[in-house]
Amino acid sequence: MTAARGHGAAASAATFLRSGKVRDLFRMPDGRIVLVASDRISAFDVVLPGLIPDKGRVLTGVSRFWFARTGGIVANHLLSTDPADLAGDPAAADELRGRIMICRPTTVLPVEAVVRGYLAGSGLKEYRATGAICGVPLPAGLHDGDRFPEPVFTPATKAPSGEHDENIDFDRMVTHLVAEMALPKTDAADLAGRVREASIALYRFGASHAEANGILLADTKFEFGLTENGALILIDEVMTPDSSRFWDAALWAPGGPQPSFDKQFVRDWLEAQPWDKTDPGPALPPEIVAGTRARYVEAFERITGASFDRYLMEDVIAR
Repeated sequence: MTAARGHGAAASAATFLRSGKVRDLFRMPDGRIVLVASDRISAFDVVLPGLIPDKGRVLTGVSRFWFARTGGIVANHLLSTDPADLAGDPAAADELRGRIMICRPTTVLPVEAVVRGYLAGSGLKEYRATGAICGVPLPAGLHDGDRFPEPVFTPATKAPSGEHDENIDFDRMVTHLVAEMALPKTDAADLAGRVREASIALYRFGASHAEANGILLADTKFEFGLTENGALILIDEVMTPDSSRFWDAALWAPGGPQPSFDKQFVRDWLEAQPWDKTDPGPALPPEIVAGTRARYVEAFERITGASFDRYLMEDVIAR
């Protein structure tokens, strides 16, 4: 591997494919995909200058935890997390330890599978305007931070880099799958239904586990892919501080913003800056960097019940 977007990777026979906002993607000669989670952070669809130390390891460790526990709900793409499988330089492998996932290749579905259990973010804005989110009607009189009676599936399109994802209803999701994947409408409707069912089941499992450990999973987004034989599998990251809103259960108080263990700390600081939310973003000051790292590490430790320091040293999720 070679360096990508400022993140060094172990030298091996893998070929660089592309960089996302956070991850660098490589393909191994046998077709397996390598995801390297960097310490970059994005907000408002802009990758910010600077890094959050160990952020990529938090995302990988939390995803590994969930992948290991949700295989009975839906299969996933994770095959290995061992840098030795890359046959690269041992010194460079140490740099990758804890932040890589070696995965089976898939055809990625062109939708974000978002599930919401609480009213927040873009869902709050849409609810205030229409009384619904993505075409799903909700009870009247809900406030910022309120829990829904049942989890709500609210898909979104995947926007090009630098643009915002668009919330869509289920019927538009079906139409989008038809247009983007050239599927017959009946097949697209069946696929969309399976994504919805799997997403809600994953959310229920994750929310129950997180709440038992002092975190409310306010909302989260999943990504799915199809294998060569057409099987639906869970891909990318799972219920991490980057892809979710994590609230402190002990401090939850509907009626306004909630104390969180996710990117909201960064978003709140950015909202107070004279910035138009276009690239380049402002550099984060040291106290925001440190505060963000601390929140991500706490999310890791609460969710996994493991020591993050031990994860850094031994690449194991254990106390």
